[in-house]
Amino acid sequence: MERLRSSPLHASISTALDKQLESIHVLQARRKDEIVNASSRQRHGPPRCQDERVVLALAAALRALCLATRRVRTALWCAFHMTLPK
Repeated sequence: MERLRSSPLHASISTALDKQLESIHVLQARRKDEIVNASSRQRHGPPRCQDERVVLALAAALRALCLATRRVRTALWCAFHMTLPK
């Protein structure tokens, strides 16, 4: 879109993209933690409190990703409309 406009886009658009990518990485890390916790629980028995914290952290990361995705979609929609010829 920057090439079509012949000028850089607003800084908030790249910031929104960066925050979404960061949210994706956080969610991936929380999912890995959940997988490790689930596999260790099968071996050693059920420590419920730790399991609930891991799942809550995963849910919080998923919520943050949802919010970041909405912001990115809005920012890209605005960038697209700024790119269209008048």
